[in-house]
Amino acid sequence: MQHNPASAKNPMKWMEIARADLAIADMPLPPGGMYEQLCFHAQQAAEKSIKAVLLYLGVEFPFTHNLQLLLDLLPSEISIPAEIEDVIELNAYAVLTRYPGELEPASRSDYDRALKIAKATLAWAEGIVCGRQ
Repeated sequence: MQHNPASAKNPMKWMEIARADLAIADMPLPPGGMYEQLCFHAQQAAEKSIKAVLLYLGVEFPFTHNLQLLLDLLPSEISIPAEIEDVIELNAYAVLTRYPGELEPASRSDYDRALKIAKATLAWAEGIVCGRQ
């Protein structure tokens, strides 16, 4: 696999990867699976969706998993729906749930909430980047 710098600046490519992460997050929990892993992909879908919006708007962003920091970079004229403001709840799933002992295991309820937020974030981003409002 070769590095393609043009893809890194293409908001549509970021949306494609966000959709792929959401597809994984939305899968049934496999035998031996953990909700933390599905929550991680929900977080990644939300993160890449926000980054796609930032790219679309021409806003540079650091390589970070901090969703609050990314939201703070959005121009003030961009409306952030209430369910998107809740996206910062997913911050812990970016790193802490991937290693033992950092957080309590995610429950089905935690997963359902993470998936709902990720879906809303992706839909919001598609409305901006893909004109689906």
